[in-house]
Amino acid sequence: MRRASRDRLDDSLLTLLGDLPGLIRNLITAEVEAAKAWVKRNSKDAGIGGAWFVLALFFLFWAVPVILVFAIAGLSSWWPVWLSALAVFGLLVVIVLIFALLGILKVRKIVESKNPVEAVAEDIRIVRSAGHDES
Repeated sequence: MRRASRDRLDDSLLTLLGDLPGLIRNLITAEVEAAKAWVKRNSKDAGIGGAWFVLALFFLFWAVPVILVFAIAGLSSWWPVWLSALAVFGLLVVIVLIFALLGILKVRKIVESKNPVEAVAEDIRIVRSAGHDES
C-alpha cells in the first residue's frame, strides 16, 4: 500500500534525519520482499524446467532399447539374428570400456592434482623455513 507523498520542502533537517531510519527500514523491507518474490518465481520455473528434463530423460531411456533393436533387426538382414545381437552387444561393450577409461583418466587427473589448501600450507612451510634460515 503506497502512502500519498507530501510536500517535504518545509520540513527541518532534524525532521528529515528523524525520518531516515524509517525510510531505510522500508527500503530494506521492500528489497527483501522483492528478493523473496524473485526466488519464488525462479524456483517455480526451475522446478517446472527440471520436470521437463526428467520427462525427456524418461523417453530417452526407452528410446535406447528401440534403437538397439532397430540395429539388430537391420543387421539380421545380412547375418543371423543371434550374430546381429552379439555384434550390437560387442559394440556396446567397447563403447562402455572407452567411456570407463575416459572416466578413470579424468578421476586420476583430479586425484593427482594439488589441493589448494595443501599448496597454501606448503607455501607457509617454505616462508617459515626461509625465516629460520636467515636468523
